[in-house]
Amino acid sequence: MRLFFIFSLCILLTSLSACTVGGVSANPQVDPSAQYYLQNKGSDTIVNLALAWAEAYQDLHPEVRISVTGGGSGTGITALINNTVDIANASRKIKTEEIKDARKNGVEPAEFVIARDAIAVIVHPQNPVSRLTLQQISDIYSGKINNWAELGGENRPIVRLSRETNSGTHVYFLEAVIRLGNTADKTIFSADTLLLPSSEGIITEVSSNPNAIGYDGLGYVTEHVKMLAIAGKENTDYTLPSEESVNAGAYPISRDLYMYTNGQPEGLVGEYLNWIHSAAAQEIARGLGFVPITGVGN
Repeated sequence: MRLFFIFSLCILLTSLSACTVGGVSANPQVDPSAQYYLQNKGSDTIVNLALAWAEAYQDLHPEVRISVTGGGSGTGITALINNTVDIANASRKIKTEEIKDARKNGVEPAEFVIARDAIAVIVHPQNPVSRLTLQQISDIYSGKINNWAELGGENRPIVRLSRETNSGTHVYFLEAVIRLGNTADKTIFSADTLLLPSSEGIITEVSSNPNAIGYDGLGYVTEHVKMLAIAGKENTDYTLPSEESVNAGAYPISRDLYMYTNGQPEGLVGEYLNWIHSAAAQEIARGLGFVPITGVGN
């Protein structure tokens, strides 16, 4: 009897040890009510989209649980470097030094474009200014232009709003707008720029402050703020951000959005990323104001 018990226990332990490999079932006989977990962390720009995707995927796969948290692109990439997250969300590309830090920890970042985004430049609805060039925006945020009257507006001081430095949107705006894409340029935000911790915070402050200017992902813009038409250069067309203007290459402040994994994803992580690139998932992105990846979800 004792030998039979030990034999039965060994079979049970062997079966349990084969249940999960890389976070997904390796045994086709696994109980479908079992829970599999995936941790997804990073960009606040992406967080609402990531939450919507997680909810939709869990509806399709009730056995899966996906934890989604924000904190900024830097937070997600740091978690990836430390190998404490399955997927890191980022609204900017991972930096060379971050890749080096990851490799020191035995992590090999793999990059996936999961949607596109337009950065809207926004002001209070009562602000008469309706359009700016990239150079003018750069001059505002670097402190060269300080009054709306210099831009054809009222005699009011400009209140500059930005995301905090850990935000991928902050980094992108600094490099693509303030420095106008010039990698040798060391211009920084004016010292009196107010740094806010969330996209929603930018919207709230701009909607209540007639002197404010801010920037935010298109998916976060509400009717309580006014988007400005932007021109890449003087004497070129001014364009409002939209899915159409991004896809046409007409809106000058647009970017890819990313997810990063440790190596090429397998198991649950790979299945989830494949689904994110599906037409159904890209349609969710479109519904939240993001631009689907070209050729997907259209």
